[in-house]
Amino acid sequence: MKLGMVGLPNTGKSTLFNALTGAGAVSESYAFSTIESSIGAVSVPDARLLRLAELYNPAKITPASLEVVDIAGLVKGASKGEGLGNKFLASIREVDAIIHVVRCFEDELVMHPDGDINAKRDIETINLELIFSDLEILERKLERTRKNLKASKEFQKEADFIEKLITYMSEGNTARSYDFDEYGLGIIKDVPLLSAKPVIYAANLNESDFPAVFDTPGKNPHYAYTIEAAKSENCAVLPVCAKVEAEISELDEEDKKLFLGELGMSEPGLNRVIQQGYALLGLISFLTAGPQEVRAWTIRSGTKARAAAGKIHTDIEKGFIKAEVTAFSDVDALGSTNAVKEKGLLRLEGRDYIIKDGDVVLFRFNKT
Repeated sequence: MKLGMVGLPNTGKSTLFNALTGAGAVSESYAFSTIESSIGAVSVPDARLLRLAELYNPAKITPASLEVVDIAGLVKGASKGEGLGNKFLASIREVDAIIHVVRCFEDELVMHPDGDINAKRDIETINLELIFSDLEILERKLERTRKNLKASKEFQKEADFIEKLITYMSEGNTARSYDFDEYGLGIIKDVPLLSAKPVIYAANLNESDFPAVFDTPGKNPHYAYTIEAAKSENCAVLPVCAKVEAEISELDEEDKKLFLGELGMSEPGLNRVIQQGYALLGLISFLTAGPQEVRAWTIRSGTKARAAAGKIHTDIEKGFIKAEVTAFSDVDALGSTNAVKEKGLLRLEGRDYIIKDGDVVLFRFNKT
């Protein structure tokens, strides 16, 4: 599963990417300093692992992880090949969800490709390029559907739907903001619409505005507009400060806590970005705990117990018997799985049990 970081040149996108991954992507104050996509793995912050580690004193702690892609900056006309447009669009097709970094900071030393800071214009620039690319795809699909319509009237409903969607998106609306019914979702499920990908808006702020905007969003009008844009598309928006996050990422744990305390923050802002991205992808974690390892395992929401066992090892899935399941909240409160068992809160679940986020699981299986 991949998260793609997108934005206009000089939004602070690569700085945020480096703070997240430590990958060392090029980050300069001129346009197109990033011309190739960079890929890095990032651990998903999960305080539950630390609590389980306190209880089990394991030799190893393994968090869940995500792949994050720093995609080359985009400019107006990308859908027609301007700037690095073709490369940008090809890269974004390969990711599952988007972190759209919006520049909400003023800095005369960091040039803006359009000359001034304007979050409304910048968000529209990227969204419109994705929409233009999608419209080309939809027009081709409509053309094929009309050809089929000549042979069979059963394609009339499909043609009508595609025409309606094209009209909606031609007005500057993204596919993700369209109110699809079950039929519409069935029509587009195999259509690679870029503007249908789920999005988090990361509003990159000046250090002086952060974290003050948590209480007064209107303090920064660019951030206030980003909130408005996100609401119109049912997307999340998270305020971050790339400069601060970069500094935090370089500190040891003790200094990090002190610095965060001075800022009035309990955790780095990028923790929230990754946690939101994880949820955006429809992912959850189940946990395993023991003296050898405490670990978070990534699965899609709705995964059944037997399939979840296969994330650990295919032999466990093949020989699945039962899953011993306890809620993390019970383990946390009572101090051990044995205490949970004594209280009668441990459950034996079958292969069709749907794993919940935070379930602490021990799989019973026949060894082959």
